[in-house]
Amino acid sequence: MKKAKIVALCMAAAMPVSMFAGCKNSTTNANEIKIGLNYELSGDVAQYGISCVEGIELAVGEINAAGGIDGKQIKLVKIDNKSDNNEAMNVATKLATQEGVCAIMGPATSGAVKATNAVATKYKVPVISCSATADDVTIKDNKLNDYTFRICYNDSFQGKVMGDFSSSDLKAKKAIILADNANDYSKGLATAFKSSFTSAGGTIVSEENFTSTDKDFNAVLTKIKDKDFDIIYLPGYYEQVGLIVKQARSMGITKPILGADGYDSPDLAKIAGKENLTNVFFTNHYSSKDTSSEVTTFIDAFKKKYSKDPNAFHALGYDMAKYVVAAIKTAGGTDTAKIQQALANTKDFDAVTGKFTIDAQHNPVKSTVVIECKNGEQTFRTKIGG
Repeated sequence: MKKAKIVALCMAAAMPVSMFAGCKNSTTNANEIKIGLNYELSGDVAQYGISCVEGIELAVGEINAAGGIDGKQIKLVKIDNKSDNNEAMNVATKLATQEGVCAIMGPATSGAVKATNAVATKYKVPVISCSATADDVTIKDNKLNDYTFRICYNDSFQGKVMGDFSSSDLKAKKAIILADNANDYSKGLATAFKSSFTSAGGTIVSEENFTSTDKDFNAVLTKIKDKDFDIIYLPGYYEQVGLIVKQARSMGITKPILGADGYDSPDLAKIAGKENLTNVFFTNHYSSKDTSSEVTTFIDAFKKKYSKDPNAFHALGYDMAKYVVAAIKTAGGTDTAKIQQALANTKDFDAVTGKFTIDAQHNPVKSTVVIECKNGEQTFRTKIGG
């Protein structure tokens, strides 16, 4: 009886260990490589997150159909961060610790990515964004976030490009800046634009503010309507931009309105009204009007899968997935430190949004385009840099 009791106790003590091991084995597949998706699939900026994910899933589908990574299929672990920065941090932690992914793609917005930087550093899992443009996403206070990367240009570059474009192409001399003073994206763009525009000899007539919760902009538009200016620089997201453009045009303000990649949404024309969306310009990562083989092949594949036209966020998501997979291949497996090195050492990577090389601050060196809206339709205006 004593011996039997000892055996029974040993078996009971071993049960939790064997049960844990069984659970661990059930989530691990030697023929899969797990990559996390930390995206805004609901909430205020869900359209950006959903667009990025659609591009990612198109790319991964193509890669898996071609044999995956050295014969292993890519498994995407997709979790909604609900357009909330704190939730984005929680999702990143779950992906890194519970899901065991070798890299995390997303989030879409700068604030959400910055919320995950500490997680990436702590667990040494690369976080890659295709759309977080704030200057301090990859580097802050002169300190590099070693495990954070992006394939989109930063706000300083976008703001500078539009400042230069305003002066050289539109021949503008006087500008009004209308920015969201509570949004890092908007503030960063405004600062860069102001520096570039004034360096070229331009004058900032007035700097005004709005907030993302505003719906009625008549007061601020009335304030600037009768001022002497050539252009309005309006850095923001399509939801607010659409309302401001609509209300500005209804008040008789016909001067050019300029912005950045946050304008790129089919809903911009719906909100502003196609008849109002003329003489509007914005910097973007690519143009669907580009006739290069990389762009046309991507557009054809995207339309076949989703039955709609792709925007820049779709293209960026697609490029990011290809970039991350290429790094995993170069690393020879799922060692996150080796993947980090491969991401950092990427040079002359061919992409739909333009060939890029990753610089010392984990930013891409690439070109940008300026899109002009005419009667609600996007048209290609020019390509700058690269």
